[in-house]
Amino acid sequence: MKKSLVSLSLAALVALAGCSTPAPTAPAANQAKPAASAPAAGQSGDVLAAVGLAGLSGKQIVDKLDQDPTARPLPLKASVRFDHVVVGNGTSEIKVPIEGDEFYLSIAPYAKQTHECFYHSLATCNGEMKAAPVHVKIVDEAGKVLVDEDATTYKNGFVGFWLPKNIKGQVTVTADGKTGTVPFGTGPEDATCLTTLQVA
Repeated sequence: MKKSLVSLSLAALVALAGCSTPAPTAPAANQAKPAASAPAAGQSGDVLAAVGLAGLSGKQIVDKLDQDPTARPLPLKASVRFDHVVVGNGTSEIKVPIEGDEFYLSIAPYAKQTHECFYHSLATCNGEMKAAPVHVKIVDEAGKVLVDEDATTYKNGFVGFWLPKNIKGQVTVTADGKTGTVPFGTGPEDATCLTTLQVA
């Protein structure tokens, strides 16, 4: 009985955590940021094949997994970074480049509860508002409108957009007549997971 209660408590903590990729800690002076190790020859294809993603580009992997209707967690590891996505099969992980000048920002608007997240986990992140109709407006700091459209959050409670790299701006989401606005950035040190936007 005691063991069951402990298991249930751990499961509840995992559910509340939502994402498995917290904000990175700042490296000490002279210390490089940690990075995923480079794959051995042939490993990249093996890892991607093992999780059903063989032949896909970094952008295709991000779009496919974020929009996957399967309940989280998915049976793999995948988190979005500035210029690559880390993919793992449980025993090995690799970096798949995200080509071009676009940055992926995945947004989980919320009404009542949210979770901390920095690098968006495509396999474990769960937002509150799943399959919800929303209106998203994204404007850069110069006032240029990048996105102004109706959308539906994915089954994981997020909705994602490919934005220009190295900009700052604001995201506004309206849902059920309520609106929230938060800042964002798309530089190398910025979050790919936005979970601070409350519609109220």
